[in-house]
Amino acid sequence: MKIVFLDAKTIGDDIDLSGFDKLGEVIKYPFTKTSEASERIGDADVLIVNKVQVNEETIGSASNLKLVCVTATGTNNLDKDYLAKRNIEWRNVAGYSTESVAQHTFALLFYLFEKLPYYDKYVKDEKYVNDIIFTHFEQRFHELNGKTWGIIGLGAIGRRVYEIAKCFGCKMIYASASGSKPQEGYNQVDMDTLLKEADIISIHAPLNESTENLINKEAFDKMKKSAILINVGRGPIVNEQDLYDALNEDKIVAAGLDVLSVEPMSDTNPLVKMKDSNKLFITPHIAWASIEARIRLMDTILQQVTEFFKK
Repeated sequence: MKIVFLDAKTIGDDIDLSGFDKLGEVIKYPFTKTSEASERIGDADVLIVNKVQVNEETIGSASNLKLVCVTATGTNNLDKDYLAKRNIEWRNVAGYSTESVAQHTFALLFYLFEKLPYYDKYVKDEKYVNDIIFTHFEQRFHELNGKTWGIIGLGAIGRRVYEIAKCFGCKMIYASASGSKPQEGYNQVDMDTLLKEADIISIHAPLNESTENLINKEAFDKMKKSAILINVGRGPIVNEQDLYDALNEDKIVAAGLDVLSVEPMSDTNPLVKMKDSNKLFITPHIAWASIEARIRLMDTILQQVTEFFKK
């Protein structure tokens, strides 16, 4: 068996992939351009990818290919009709990052909610050294208890955040952009109600026709001026120009993002200009990437490949 990783760097250098060596010949490429894919795949039996497009252009000449594994949950990079036509099976991995993304949701929130960038700078600027009193009250913050937390996208991650936020005493609501049926045990409201009532809004939805550009100027106009927006779903769900304007015009108090419309961040992204860390906190798509989540991900891929060839 020949196994080819086309973009191994996207899962990190610190993950042990030696288990694949027991299955056959393994070739790992750090990154692969579309123009390089066909030659690199060659006579591979198994293709392991994250973001590389898998279609007739990239795998058309791969005569031995039997299985494509995506080191992610999303499969937008797969031409599934073409794979079916070639009788090539595919696998993805769901649920591996639920704990990691839920945890990062709260990391983004607390950084902004408790005004931590201000207080960190206050101390590091040595303003606390020999201060007048032991507590500095300049930036007010609130308790989560009693606040309304609105969730957009109640999948596994959304449900996990819902349950954790309840432990902090939040009033929990959620909305479905696609209009799916209510989930038992969870408080569903319409989107307008969520936008108007929520003190915290966190996005955990996939990108589709119902969610693209969902959070735009019209949505920001409905939100509380004290609202904090968290997006750990997909970048294009939030209109970034409208978010920039909303933050500049104090339509909402702050936003925490782990995903952007173009990744890595484009120099044309309007959010590049927003330097106030009290208003905007962006992390480089790391919510999914705890060491435990990445180990879980690759252990699952290894199991998928092993089981496929045992059939």
